[in-house]
Amino acid sequence: MAISILILNGPNLNMLGKREPGLYGTGTLADIEALCAAKGKGLGLRIDFRQTNIEGVLVDWIQQAPDSAAGIVLNAGAYTHTSIAIHDALRASGLPVIEVHLSNIFARERFRHHSFVSPVAKGVIAGLGPTGYALAIEALAGLVSGDTPAKKQKDMGAGRRKVS
Repeated sequence: MAISILILNGPNLNMLGKREPGLYGTGTLADIEALCAAKGKGLGLRIDFRQTNIEGVLVDWIQQAPDSAAGIVLNAGAYTHTSIAIHDALRASGLPVIEVHLSNIFARERFRHHSFVSPVAKGVIAGLGPTGYALAIEALAGLVSGDTPAKKQKDMGAGRRKVS
């Protein structure tokens, strides 16, 4: 059975393609979902892709995640900057989380520079558009399989001998 990854999207992401195309591009959330499905398939992962505009629904999905998923990719949208409830749910889940943002939140309004998600995430990808989702899936695949960059580095060094 394939490992399952939960990809959660917060408010206004359903408006991609219509909302501020100069900032977010013309691609839709359905386009991102297709990209994620293809990336997951290539890595042998099952992708569960969801979107809601409701904070409590995101919290419910995060709380339920340990029963069905090995990790979470999260674009919490504006809730990134406001939701202690999402932070607490992520922490309680115990799952590895990769935070994703289509735009570079640090090049935008000052209020977007703070994230309540980042302190409980294994990594943050911002400003790379939809490609950020594919990178997050790849990173999370490594985390849930134990095949992390640190492990690869250690394994590469295992065969080395000290030369005197």
